[in-house]
Parts: sequence; structure tokens; C-alpha cells
Amino acid sequence: MAYDFKKEQKQFYKPVKKPELIDVPKMTYIAVRGKGDPNQSDSEYKQAIQLLYGVAYIIKMSKKGTHKIKDYFDFVVPPLEGLWWQDGNSGIDYAHKEKFEFIAMIRMPDFVTQDVLDWAVKEVSEKKDGDFSKVKLIALEEGKCVQVMHVGSYDDEPATIEKMKEFAEQNGVEPDYSDKRRHHEIYLSDPRRTKVENLKTVIRIPVK
Repeated sequence: MAYDFKKEQKQFYKPVKKPELIDVPKMTYIAVRGKGDPNQSDSEYKQAIQLLYGVAYIIKMSKKGTHKIKDYFDFVVPPLEGLWWQDGNSGIDYAHKEKFEFIAMIRMPDFVTQDVLDWAVKEVSEKKDGDFSKVKLIALEEGKCVQVMHVGSYDDEPATIEKMKEFAEQNGVEPDYSDKRRHHEIYLSDPRRTKVENLKTVIRIPVK
């Protein structure tokens, strides 16, 4: 049975619809950095998603090839995630998506080391005749965050975030954005196949 992070670690992927405090440990990700409006047809964000899934599935399906990865175990490819920010803005201004900067990410098992990523990037670049070198390996330890399940349009997130900030204040903490601590989203729904009102997105904001 393939290991499924969403099922085995529900505290990180299936929060309730009310804000809650959570401590997030170090996790391993493959990641691509970019900027610009993610909704544009030729956006860096859409390109990043293609790169990430290409590498993720090469690693997952290595079990069927001759290349053996140390400590490998089969896993369900986790959902897409994103860190978002805008220079000069401590929060997010949804009216100016062209100013977005992001790190698009997919979580990986801890057996994915730099050597494993190097092999996967080379393998997928040859198979798809493309350049996957933008995919990097990062370790992220978010620590204390306020987390919630947002249901509905991405454009409706500001109201949810305001509730998260109110919850933080009521619980004696405050947002703590920095170069190492960003607004974080986990996309549990495929927007191509899900009605907007049913989209499920985990939202995290760092606090101190």
C-alpha cells in the first residue's frame, strides 16, 4: 500500500474550517520559484507545476526501473503547495496578482536527497526533452502557525485570512512574515474538475 501523507498526517492536510494553532515540523519538498499572476495562460506558475509533477512522478515510478533509490518506499504524490508573498507588502494584496512571488512545492519523502533529485531531473529532462533544472530541493520547518480549511474561491481567501488574524490575536500571537516564513497554501482540489464553491485549500500563516 502506497504511503499517503494526506491520510497518515491528517493534522497537516485536513484541518477544520475554524482557525487553529499548529506546530509544523521540518518537511522535505521539491520546489520551483517564480513570480507573476498565476492565472495567466503562460504564467511561470503553470510552468512550475509542470516541472514539479514531472520530477515527482519520476521519483515515485522509479520502483519500476533499474535505478534503485536508497530507503525508497512507494507513496502517493502529495498535493501541490505554494508559498506566496509580494515585495513591500507584509500580507497579500489580491487586487495585484501580477506582483505575486511564489515558491510552488510538492512534499517528498525524506529519502529524497540531493542525489536523488539530481538523478530525477536528469532522467525526466531526457525523457521529456526539456529543462527541469529549475526544480530544487528544500527543507522547510514552519514551526508555529495558524491553520484553517478554506472552502470556496481563491479570491474569497481575504475574509478567511482576516478570521485567522482575529483568532491569532485572541490567542496571544501575531503574524510573523519574513524571508523564511511565508503565507502557505495547500491545494487539495483540482480546479479543473471541482466547482469553485467546493474548492478546498489549507491556508497557513506563520505566527509568533
